[in-house]
Amino acid sequence: MDLRIVYYILGRLVVAETAIMLVPFGISLYNGEECTAGFAAALAICALVGIELRLHGRVRVERLTMREGVAITGIGWILATALGMLPYLCGGYLGLLDALFESISGFTGTGATVMENLSSLPSAILFWRMMTHWFGGLGIIVIFIALLPQTGQSTIYMYNAETTGPTRERVLPRLRDMTKTLFQMYMIFTLSATVIYMLCGLSLMEAITHALSTIGTGGFSTYDDSAMHFDNVALEAWMTFFMILAGGNFGLYYRIWRKGPGVIRHNTEFKAYIGLELAAMLLIAVNLIQAMGISPAEAIRYASFQVGSISTTGFVSTDFDQWPGFSKGVLMLLMVCGGCAGSTASGVKVSRMVLLVKNAWAVVHQKLSPRRVVEVRMNGSKVDEETLLRVGQFFFLYIFCIVFFALLLTLDGLKIFDSLGISMTVMGNVGPAFGVAGATCTYAGGSVFAKSILCIEMLLGRLEMFTLLVMLSPDFWQKGNRW
Repeated sequence: MDLRIVYYILGRLVVAETAIMLVPFGISLYNGEECTAGFAAALAICALVGIELRLHGRVRVERLTMREGVAITGIGWILATALGMLPYLCGGYLGLLDALFESISGFTGTGATVMENLSSLPSAILFWRMMTHWFGGLGIIVIFIALLPQTGQSTIYMYNAETTGPTRERVLPRLRDMTKTLFQMYMIFTLSATVIYMLCGLSLMEAITHALSTIGTGGFSTYDDSAMHFDNVALEAWMTFFMILAGGNFGLYYRIWRKGPGVIRHNTEFKAYIGLELAAMLLIAVNLIQAMGISPAEAIRYASFQVGSISTTGFVSTDFDQWPGFSKGVLMLLMVCGGCAGSTASGVKVSRMVLLVKNAWAVVHQKLSPRRVVEVRMNGSKVDEETLLRVGQFFFLYIFCIVFFALLLTLDGLKIFDSLGISMTVMGNVGPAFGVAGATCTYAGGSVFAKSILCIEMLLGRLEMFTLLVMLSPDFWQKGNRW
């Protein structure tokens, strides 16, 4: 591994993050807020780190190796989240661990917060929280490839190490063109959400910040009671639409734009995603009507919003911790499932769940008819055995991580159901859970041990585990190994 090219690209990432941080710094200057000095200190530290990395790095014409691409992505995310905590830390709003937790939660789109009394915080700090959602949602590396001029080396391994899903499908042959297209769509969705939120009665700042959080599938809000603060049916309906939209495959949206909506008929994952969302909404609405006596209109309102939210962002429109056990069980399944591959949402991904179900069905048929050849098909094409094996391996490791981290949380005195809920929601980068971390609660009361392991789990969930886990292997860092 050539560490100098790793340093060089990481230096460019840090410089880019420094430039991004100038936006909330400008807001704090314009409003004359108390956090201006904190942002100035954060900018100075980021600039120094970026310059130091650039001085130790070098440009290389040759293509990046897989190992260098994985290292840049893994270390880049750790470095970006570490520097992202500086406005909270330098401004005196949070301690070291809490600031790191808030930053990781923001960039990974988890939306689990340790901040309380948000309405008392400066607007620049609140805006920075939402910006971390937005830049982490599409992906730090994806936006980096899309916006910054390249130095000649291949960035495909960086892209593959960050993007999610069982396959690495491309909508355009050139990686730079594809990432620019995805970023442009991301911008259009965000601007559309901002305008519509303003039409629903939100101020400009409220509309922008919540649009950033919605399209980035994060879940941070500028108010402690999240979407409940507005109590606006029209706003909740549009937020539900944009949350579900952000949970879909952005590559599919590009093909719809180019070829028309007919391409949806041949996309197995998107049809399963919409079907799953509608089924969950119906089941929860019926359960709320029967068990809690809620009117059908209110049941549909709350069920649809929380189904869209738990699958993607983590916004809260009602205290779903008070719902019946069946409804909470459905929400837990959605936490695990998440959104589509190629979306800004995390989780196992609908495409993997579809392949797992189809593969299990194929195994059953083969047991009944051993000589029968049963193909697993996705989007009209046969899925090869290697992909199915990778999907099975990923699902096992994903569930193992949920259970393992839940057991660690029980060592801290948490009940097993609370621990499982927290582990599921953090691994799926959703945010709210049940019990001590329920819809109306924060993670501020967690211990140092609990917050530390949750920081690790959030990063594992966002980068789909393998990017970080492979870096723990001694072989990864040994010289002479070819990757």
